[in-house]
Amino acid sequence: MIRFAVVIACVVPLTLALLPLQLLALRNEWRIQRTIPRLYHRILCRLIGVRIREVGCRDGHGPVLILANHVSWLDICVISALAPVAFVAKSEVAGWPLFGFLAKLQRTIFIDRQARHRTGDATVEIGGRLRDGDAVVLFAEGTSSDGSRVLPFRSALIGAVHHALGDDAQAAIGVQPMAVTYTGFGGLPIGRELRERVAWYGDADLIPHFVGLLSSGAIDVTVSWGEPIAASATDRKAIARDAEQSVRRMCEAARRAGIRDPIAPRPNAAPVARPDAQLEPA
Repeated sequence: MIRFAVVIACVVPLTLALLPLQLLALRNEWRIQRTIPRLYHRILCRLIGVRIREVGCRDGHGPVLILANHVSWLDICVISALAPVAFVAKSEVAGWPLFGFLAKLQRTIFIDRQARHRTGDATVEIGGRLRDGDAVVLFAEGTSSDGSRVLPFRSALIGAVHHALGDDAQAAIGVQPMAVTYTGFGGLPIGRELRERVAWYGDADLIPHFVGLLSSGAIDVTVSWGEPIAASATDRKAIARDAEQSVRRMCEAARRAGIRDPIAPRPNAAPVARPDAQLEPA
């Protein structure tokens, strides 16, 4: 609990310092509304003790729909620390105390999966963000997992976004798989038991998990970028299937590699060999 108290004592003033600036940026549509959350989460990861190893890189700097697996609320901090992104989240998150407010500050797109007639509005918003040049992260499993496996990717929302973009915009939009794999906990290689201490899924309560994770110490995570998929190249089911297979291969490669020294992202760095390509059969 001492570590938790120290982390919170640092996070609170950090949040209060950046909060007014982000509110002003959102109100005035300043470009820094995309970069402030990245700075915030980079500092937050350091405070928590998250060590990120990045394999591969995002394809180009244009708009991209990122299809990722989902393990924990910590995924948000990890992914945001690497790139200025907007997330797609279930509508319930908007009503969560504090966390919902922070999600809104990061320009999260909320979607009501239970009310299909409202899904169209969300997909139109996603399409608009992509046209504006944003990178949008969609957790394509539709829920979080225990971190030991990748759940089937759902194609329905991918198809809705595909449709919302229209034929003219699809050629300029990229689709890229991303794998988030937790490989170490407290300095130890992570197995199933330790992985479940990081994963937040099922009926697990958020606050006890949040306190436990912030009190734990070092957490190693590998974020892997897969080969881009052209949005106009194929149908939604094929996009979901290809992205899911890519993420599975990258997660497996990261688990095999285990704990490695974190690789700090470097501007204009040469692309690192992609793990999904390494595991392709000869």
